Amino acid sequence: MKLYNTLTHKIEKFVPIEAKKIRMYTCGPTVYHYAHIGNLRAYIFEDILEKSLTYLGYEVTRAMNITDVGHMDSDADEGEDKMLKGAKRENKTVLEIAEMYNKAFFADCQRLNIKRPEIVAKATEMIPEYIEMIIMLEQKGYTYFSNGNVYFDISKLEKYNKLTNQKLEDLQVAVRDDVEEDQFKKNPLDFGLWFTKSKFDNQELKWDSPWGVGYPGWHIECSAIAIKFLGEYMDIHCGGVDNIFPHHTNEIAQSESYLGHKWVNYWMHGEHLNDETGKMSKSKGEFLTVSLLEDKGYSALDYRFFVLQSHYRKQLIFSYEVLDGAKSALYKLKNKIQEILKDTSSQNVSKENIDKYIEKFVGYISDDLNTANVVTLIFDVIKDENINNAEKIYIINEIDKVLSLDLHTLEKKQVIDEERDIIEELIEKRNKAKTERNYAEADKIRVELNNMGITIKDTREGTIWEKGGI
Repeated sequence: MKLYNTLTHKIEKFVPIEAKKIRMYTCGPTVYHYAHIGNLRAYIFEDILEKSLTYLGYEVTRAMNITDVGHMDSDADEGEDKMLKGAKRENKTVLEIAEMYNKAFFADCQRLNIKRPEIVAKATEMIPEYIEMIIMLEQKGYTYFSNGNVYFDISKLEKYNKLTNQKLEDLQVAVRDDVEEDQFKKNPLDFGLWFTKSKFDNQELKWDSPWGVGYPGWHIECSAIAIKFLGEYMDIHCGGVDNIFPHHTNEIAQSESYLGHKWVNYWMHGEHLNDETGKMSKSKGEFLTVSLLEDKGYSALDYRFFVLQSHYRKQLIFSYEVLDGAKSALYKLKNKIQEILKDTSSQNVSKENIDKYIEKFVGYISDDLNTANVVTLIFDVIKDENINNAEKIYIINEIDKVLSLDLHTLEKKQVIDEERDIIEELIEKRNKAKTERNYAEADKIRVELNNMGITIKDTREGTIWEKGGI
C-alpha cells in the first residue's frame, strides 16, 4: 500500500511499526455547533482509510478526541473559547452544549456510514494526563510561565516547522492574520499548554493545577489522548489540511519533546470542501449540514458518494448542481444493482472472474485511496457481459465493504419533519421511562416505534434511530 505522507511531502510505501497491526489517531470535532459537510468530508476520508486498511488485512486500533474545552476561535490560541461561544449562543452551559453537539456529530456519522472509532475520549476526561505531560515538558526546559499561563517555547526545537516545510517567518505571518496577538508570548508561534484564570475571567470549565486554577490548551489534548491509548509510537495521524499548522505542528513539537523520539510515521490530511465563495466555515454564519441536505431531499449517502468521486487530497467544490448529479448517479446505480439481484439464482461464481476485479479494487485503494477509480470500477463491473450476475454482486459487495454506500439496498425512506417530531418525542418518553426503571413502559414504546418502521439502538451518546433498520 502507498500513502501520501505530509511529513515527507511524497507518496511512500506504507510500512507499519508492527506487522499487520496499526495504531491510528484522528482529530475529532470541537462540539460547539453542528458539523458542516466540509468538516465531515475529513471524517469520510479517515473512514475510507480505516476500512481500506482493514480490508487489506490490517488490525486497526483507532482513537479520536472530542474537544469540549479549550479550543479558541483561532487555532493559534487567540480569540474566544469556541465552547463558551456556543454556550452563549444557545443560552446553555458548556457541558450541555458539548453533550448536545456530541450526539449530533455521531448521528451525522451514522447517517454517513462513518464507523465509530474504537476509542473516543473527551478532552474534559483527561485533565490529569495533560498536567502530567506539561510537568514533564517543564522539567525538560521546553516551557515558560508568563502572565499566569504556561507556554511551549518553540525556540528550543531545531525543526519546529518540519511538517509544513515553510519558513518560520511565513508561519509567524500566518499566525498574526485576523487575530489579536498574545503579548505575553516570547514568539507568536509559541503556544499555550495551560491557561489560568488570567486568560478569561468568565471561563466556565476550570481545574486545579500546579500553575493555578485554569484549563488546558487545545493542542495538548490530542497528544495526551493519543499517547495514553495508542502508546509512544504511532503509525498514522490524520486530520484536515487546516490541521497541518498550527495544530499538528504543535502536536509534534510537544509530543516528541515529551517522548524524546519520533512519534508518528505517517501524517495524512484531507483537503477542503469549498463552496462557490471559498472554504466552508461556521464563522460565515449559515452553513450546510447533513440535516439541511436531507431537508432538501438528499440522503447522507448522496453526499458520501459525491465525496468519493474525488480524491481526498484534491479540493472539492460543492454545488447543488453537482450533488444532484451524484444523487442521480447513485440512484441509477442502486436500481441497476437491484435488477441484477433479481437474477442471480443457480449461477456459479468463478474465482478467476472475481479475482480480476478484486485485484483492480485492491490496487486502487492501495494507491493512496483512489476512490474515484473504485467508483468507475463498479460501473465497469455492471457493464461487463463476460461475468454473470452472481459474480457482479459478489464483487460489488466486496467493494462496498470499503465505500460503505449500501449499494445492495435501495435508499431508505425519508422521514418528514412532522413524523420526526413524533418519533423523537416517543424516544424521549422511552428514555425517561428507563431512567425511572419503568422497563415495561420503555419496552412498550420500543414496540410502538417498531410498528412505525423505526429501529432504535442505545449507545453511549444516546439513542439513535432509523427508518427501515439500523
